[in-house]
Amino acid sequence: MAAHELAAMKPTAVVSSPYRRAVATVEPAARKAGLEVTTRWELREWDSGLEPTPDYAGHYERSWVDPDFARPGAESLRQLTARAMAAVDRLAEEYDGGVVLVGSHGTFVSRLLAGVRTGIGWPFSRDMPMPAIHRLRRPHEHYPAPKAARSDLS
Repeated sequence: MAAHELAAMKPTAVVSSPYRRAVATVEPAARKAGLEVTTRWELREWDSGLEPTPDYAGHYERSWVDPDFARPGAESLRQLTARAMAAVDRLAEEYDGGVVLVGSHGTFVSRLLAGVRTGIGWPFSRDMPMPAIHRLRRPHEHYPAPKAARSDLS
């Protein structure tokens, strides 16, 4: 059902994180729209520096409280926010005027939304359904610095 609705938006491109689960999420919509999925490294999930662990939620919550915190060799949530916003900004510029379907990951999407809208925090990220669909629109009249998309969360 989501694939049909997304394809009905007449996307000009379908772009995804290179991780298999993200590609698999947007592939049905791409097929229905007659497009191929293009992957971009900058759309990958957050590099938290954590090995898979059942108690990840406590570690993630700590990072949301202090978005500058980063484990050695890992990415802070503030760095992820900047990466996510820059990636979406590049897509908006590359496909100016077009609809771009983007497949990524929960923390990536949450931090993107946190960068463009107040009130997005750990509870939002933790409770986001998977898959989730969020529509971002780039305002054409004015574009505040740093460039950001407006989130239409309904």
